Amino acid sequence: MQTISILDYHMGNIQSVVRKVQQLGHLCMVINSPEEILKAEKLILPGVGHFGKAMQQLEELNLVEALNTAVLETKTPILGICLGMQLMAKSSEEGNAKGLGWFDADIVKFKVNDSLRFKVPHTGWNQAQQKKKSRLMDGISENAEFYFVHAYHIQLKDENDALHETMYETSFVSAIEKENIFGVQYHPEKSHDVGERLLKNFLALE
Repeated sequence: MQTISILDYHMGNIQSVVRKVQQLGHLCMVINSPEEILKAEKLILPGVGHFGKAMQQLEELNLVEALNTAVLETKTPILGICLGMQLMAKSSEEGNAKGLGWFDADIVKFKVNDSLRFKVPHTGWNQAQQKKKSRLMDGISENAEFYFVHAYHIQLKDENDALHETMYETSFVSAIEKENIFGVQYHPEKSHDVGERLLKNFLALE
């Protein structure tokens, strides 16, 4: 059984992700060094909070180069959750900061016309419509509901990278996939049975 490495870069409480992985019967290691990233068999990049601050933390902890090596060269499977997914883009309006650049994409703030009906942050359960086949979605309905909490979302330049789209006044990309890189805007660790199945599918990837 693989050990699942969860990256702690001091952005949000990661314990809910740790507990869920452990409940699924997997060995789990919380890591925060370049050496541990390079040794990881499978990575989870969680995160809650400010994009600019998150990138600053990754840089100060000297983790960016190791992440690029592990993900882009070694092809270590990685799942980004919420802010962790957003960091995979080229840049964000939040902090006017550059991201990891694994996807040709930018992070933008929700712009809604009906602010009484569509609150920002977008919080609660919403459907995620599947846009392409994925090992991550094995056994999950094409319109399953997941739990969201976010004020920013990803804008992809390449539609082929979109795994899920969600409607919140207008449609936005809520999950992404490219080769060994997976990202979800929602929180699978808080999405009950459907989120548990998604995590199981990621943990089972070879």
